[in-house]
Amino acid sequence: MKITDLAIVFTAIFFPLLLILGFRYESLEDIRYVEMKYTAALRSAVQDGSINLNRNEIQSFEAAYDSKKFMRADKDQALKAFAQTLYMNMGIEDGDSASQAALWWYIPALVVLDYDGYFIYALQSYTNAAGEEEMRHQWTPKLPYAWSDGEGNSVQFTLDSFVRVYESSSSRWYAGWRHELAGQSGVSLLQNEETFEHIRRITIVNAVQDRLAYYIQRHNESALRNGMTYIFTLPVISQEEWVNTIDDVGMLAFVQGIPLGDRYYNNYAIGGARLVKSPVYFGGVDERGLKYYFRDDCSFPFQVEETFSHPKEAAAAGYRERSCRNPGVLAP
Repeated sequence: MKITDLAIVFTAIFFPLLLILGFRYESLEDIRYVEMKYTAALRSAVQDGSINLNRNEIQSFEAAYDSKKFMRADKDQALKAFAQTLYMNMGIEDGDSASQAALWWYIPALVVLDYDGYFIYALQSYTNAAGEEEMRHQWTPKLPYAWSDGEGNSVQFTLDSFVRVYESSSSRWYAGWRHELAGQSGVSLLQNEETFEHIRRITIVNAVQDRLAYYIQRHNESALRNGMTYIFTLPVISQEEWVNTIDDVGMLAFVQGIPLGDRYYNNYAIGGARLVKSPVYFGGVDERGLKYYFRDDCSFPFQVEETFSHPKEAAAAGYRERSCRNPGVLAP
């Protein structure tokens, strides 16, 4: 057989295969693009939801807490912001209620981590006006970060070392910081800071994971009754991500089972709610007319003329630094 004949045979056999692979490559590129679009939409929605958790926050709302991490999370406002952003990025925000309702079948759970407990937004049964039982997404009551030992003692954790403790030997409840209660209560967990912190983090992670697994399984049962064959599962989240997640008030969202060609889109997103306040710098003038700038947590009897967000801005406006720690020392 001539070389030209071999070339013809080769082309006849492999050209269709290469053509198919080329179409498959284009399809994979399209799928990757859609996956990136969905991921961006999910992350943006969670970020917007997390920011709205502290929209009506008043740090001194409850005087019993003296914690930078304490806030009363506004879960309903966060849910509204999450949904609006997700609908907008999915292209279904303009009154497309049918598509919006369908999208929630691919969201087995949302979690809001509050300071002293957590909420899960998931499918739950309720009785409608006709007395019939139906399923719809609802918030659970706040679920505590609770732990108990073999002696009947129980501890309700928070996102820091503030705790509520029940001591079985005295049948008493205590509330306060771990280091303060260590000398008042006989509960052994409070006596060692390292052990306390280890148990606190494990308890919070396990509580959230176990409850999530329960509600995702219930979501499966409802989805199967509605004709969906996809099996929802709790995704594997690294220990590092969990540790970062439970360090502050925030939101977690899970999206699973959205069809993409011959595969499914599965992902989750995590967002934090606490805002770190940047210091404000005041520009003031003393009795001699000299201009100084200083932080808003300083106390000087100067007449404040301007405010700045950065020391460089104050210096550029002709102010010299005045330090709170060394009020008599001026920057050169």
